Amino acid sequence: MKVETRCGRTIGVTRFAPSGLPASVGRVVVDTSCAPYDEGEMWASLTAEEARSLAGLLLYQAAAVEREPAGSPGAAEVTPISGDAFEIRVRGHVLTVDQPLTDGGKDTAPTPVELFVAAVASCAAHYAGRFLDRHGLAREGLSVRAEYRMADDRPARVAGLALTVQAPSLPPRRLAALRAMVSHCTVTNTLAQAPDIELEVRCSSGEAVAETSQKVQA
Repeated sequence: MKVETRCGRTIGVTRFAPSGLPASVGRVVVDTSCAPYDEGEMWASLTAEEARSLAGLLLYQAAAVEREPAGSPGAAEVTPISGDAFEIRVRGHVLTVDQPLTDGGKDTAPTPVELFVAAVASCAAHYAGRFLDRHGLAREGLSVRAEYRMADDRPARVAGLALTVQAPSLPPRRLAALRAMVSHCTVTNTLAQAPDIELEVRCSSGEAVAETSQKVQA
């Protein structure tokens, strides 16, 4: 996995995780070639996009090296960072959410609604990728775009979602089968059959002060 930078660097990100050895032995390896102008000091100048790509590769390899992420499955914990920014922890993985500048946030991360839309799109992409694998087709060029619109009335909610799946290697005769599979991804199924949501509110002493249970309307 590599990042090609505009300053002429090729930064490779791999991992060293020998099987049969403790996970603590594993390492994420970052490699880049020296250039004549380095003068004994390694450096790289990254655009914001290149920095995000490098960060994504580092996180991907770090997760692979750890092998057993900390935390229990089936749970997510959210804690405040600053202002409207919050940290989300899921099985040892960390995400953040924020609000746009126009809504009083610092725009350091996607909003919760954008993460929700991204969850739909990425789940669809996962199913599409597995479909291509099953039929011996390349994932190269696969992409999913999700566009959404908010409701004009109350309560505040996403009123519409439009997904576009691009699968260049897919023969036309398999389009219907791919569409059928993607339309029944786990997140989309959850929207079609809305889960029960139980809400419990506690004060700092740990005593439950309010509890409600409601069915989300699909």
